[in-house]
Amino acid sequence: MKAIVAVDRKWGIGKKNDLLFSLPEDMKYFREKTAGKTVCMGYNTLLSFPNSKPLKNRVNIVLAPEGVTRDDCTVVYTLEQLSKELKKYNTEDVFVIGGAMFYRTMLPYCSEVLVTKVDADGGAEVFYENLDDLPNWSCVSEGEPIESNGLTIRFTIYKNSEIKEF
Repeated sequence: MKAIVAVDRKWGIGKKNDLLFSLPEDMKYFREKTAGKTVCMGYNTLLSFPNSKPLKNRVNIVLAPEGVTRDDCTVVYTLEQLSKELKKYNTEDVFVIGGAMFYRTMLPYCSEVLVTKVDADGGAEVFYENLDDLPNWSCVSEGEPIESNGLTIRFTIYKNSEIKEF
């Protein structure tokens, strides 16, 4: 299982249940990496999408509060149910896509995280774990800086040396 996230200089990821920046190059990267794959997320992340609709061309699995029912995606209510559901898919094709609490919960089970680093301060209210500060995480790939919507971004990949079984 992998995670994919865009962070600002302070590892901020969002505010007011939305992304910090509009980055066409990052959206393209996200689509390329997750198309045809399985994405799992918390319920608020699903609600933050346009019209609260799941992402097209992907299997969408949502950890939601009891009582939430949807027929346009797979809904689970506990981490145990999520674990059972994810076992149906190739773990290399599963991406954790947010939000902050869901990222934090799932991080120990991820083998790698695709981090788009934005060279700006987005005034975030919620943050991702600073992988540079965690002993079992290391940056193994760092792309060249590119410009997207007036901001400098860089695609990086972090690997986890101590993956827990989910």
